Amino acid sequence: MRASGGFHGRRIQKTGGATYIISLPKSWVTARGLGAGDVLQFAPRSDGTLTLYAEAGPRGAPVKRRIEVENGTEEEHLFRRLVAEYIGGAPLLEIHTPGRMSARTRDVVRSFAQRMIGPEILEETADSVVLQDVIGPNPLPIPSVIRRMHQMVRAMQADAMAAFRAQDAAIARDVVERDWEVDRLHWFVGKQVTTALRDARALSTLGLTLPECATYLLASRVLERIADHAVRIASTVEMLGRERMPAPLVAELDRLHAVAARCLEEALEALEGKDEARANAVLDEAARMTAEREKILHLLSSKRGRIAVALAYVLESLERSALYASDLAEIAINHAVEGDPPEAAVEAPRPRPA
Repeated sequence: MRASGGFHGRRIQKTGGATYIISLPKSWVTARGLGAGDVLQFAPRSDGTLTLYAEAGPRGAPVKRRIEVENGTEEEHLFRRLVAEYIGGAPLLEIHTPGRMSARTRDVVRSFAQRMIGPEILEETADSVVLQDVIGPNPLPIPSVIRRMHQMVRAMQADAMAAFRAQDAAIARDVVERDWEVDRLHWFVGKQVTTALRDARALSTLGLTLPECATYLLASRVLERIADHAVRIASTVEMLGRERMPAPLVAELDRLHAVAARCLEEALEALEGKDEARANAVLDEAARMTAEREKILHLLSSKRGRIAVALAYVLESLERSALYASDLAEIAINHAVEGDPPEAAVEAPRPRPA
């Protein structure tokens, strides 16, 4: 036996005609309450390794995580802490305050439960709220979640530009409200990937490799950022008020929006198809769009006041959306290369006996 840095080495032994065996470290077996006769499961992975875990038996009570919060905690800070706990994946989460929980703190917890996929309020007391994840592992395939996020982001972009052109406050508000839907899907992907990193059985239910999990998590982050820029475009409606916008500039921005939307569509197709050539075409088109930015900035230089600021916001957000699409294209290239089968190892010739 060899042991180094927490890794244990075991020599393979042969017993009988065709059976190979290895021994297990006693400390590992006893720490998990295992003994002679218990069954272990082996999960082969794409890199050639095996993941070993005890056979799933009757499940006991789900693990509960308890966090202490102050009633005076900023609402945004508390909400972000709950998101972090959600991504961490505890099936039961108890939020506890010293003394009676304030109505403001309780509202933040309830709002969080309503906006996330999975958590439901299981129990409430004067000083605590207990949330339970009622969804369980892998209720939705991650690639399908990414596709849904793209559909939502594409619609948000189109509606944000429609609100900008028509200066329609109702459409703009709808875009802002739909941003939460993209956020909750992004956090859901983060939760699924975190769970898969911690538990090989959860990874097997996803039907993905660890590199694929990382790829889709990066893709969901890109889509969430593009949704934020759609919200920024929609916010210009309130900024403009009753100001009339110059038609030529609006037409130029519409054209750039079409380019940015096409870049995003093509990048996602390249990711799903592992199409390196398609991804490179997105990178080239996004670069050309960035070069055209100078032309529109020159047209903007003659404008003043709120019109100039609003148009600059829209221009910047469209450019950033195209650059995020190029980030997704780079992710697609990495994904395509990662998925290529390795070349067969060439065995070195053995020296001939003298």
